[in-house]
Amino acid sequence: MNRQQSNQRSDIYSRITTKIIADLKQGVRPWTKPWTAGGGTAEVSRPLRHNGQPYTGINVLLLWSEAIARGFASPRWMTFRQAIELGGAVRRGETGTTVVFASSFIRAETTETGAEIERDIPFLKTYTVFNTDQITGLNGLAHSIARDQDWMSRIGAAGRFFANTGALIRHGGSAAYYAAARDYIQMPCVDAFRDDASYVAVLSHEMTHWTAAPRRLDRDLSRYAKDRSERAREELIAELGSCFLCADLGVVPELEPRPDHASYLDSWLKVLGNDKRAIFSAAAHAQRAVDYLHDLQPDLNKEEAA
Repeated sequence: MNRQQSNQRSDIYSRITTKIIADLKQGVRPWTKPWTAGGGTAEVSRPLRHNGQPYTGINVLLLWSEAIARGFASPRWMTFRQAIELGGAVRRGETGTTVVFASSFIRAETTETGAEIERDIPFLKTYTVFNTDQITGLNGLAHSIARDQDWMSRIGAAGRFFANTGALIRHGGSAAYYAAARDYIQMPCVDAFRDDASYVAVLSHEMTHWTAAPRRLDRDLSRYAKDRSERAREELIAELGSCFLCADLGVVPELEPRPDHASYLDSWLKVLGNDKRAIFSAAAHAQRAVDYLHDLQPDLNKEEAA
């Protein structure tokens, strides 16, 4: 990677991190965004691409944050060209939103000894998308969220989702935590929560911690022990994992912060201020955790075929 490419990547990390820090300082968590559909019914979704495929990782935060700031009701986003291909048109004067694409390429190099080696070179680039609230002529595509369950059915589906993971979940007491040494999740009883959705949100948080175990994702953050940011980083991962998973399950918890959020907010601001890549890393870890939980679910198509 040349110096110009390195500076471009650094600028992307800096600009995005600065925006998220600004949101947090205003008390806005850019990873929480419920949409309100017709009739006042709350709906939540990850941001969706033009074809309905959900965005992942850092792009979820970027687009949720933008939706909050600009009051967009639609979860769907697309590029200028995609809007045209679908028969739409971006309204004159509308400004787009930056999202990122991370990948890598293989480059052959010759070492000092003359040996030929291949290096995996990561790269990060940005592109611009528009919310469908900014686009005309899409004929109803803009606000569609595919949900085939009513609210209580989604809560039941969430319960089955957690049961399918095989995690040991114990109930009782007043604290929620993952006991790593004994590999179980402790949760207060359901009736101790404001509502079922709040229970799902907290359990999603603890399930994200559960994925970190060595025999699962082996999420090792010990290299951050020196600056004592290891716990703050893990809690940020669990916070994002909970929000991603609740969106996937279609569950909208009350946006009431947990008692420990104030202290974690301060620690997150410190981590993000010192490390411009921290939010990218946390979002990537959270995405891997949620993907892992999804992979533990039974293949319904295979079951039906049997």
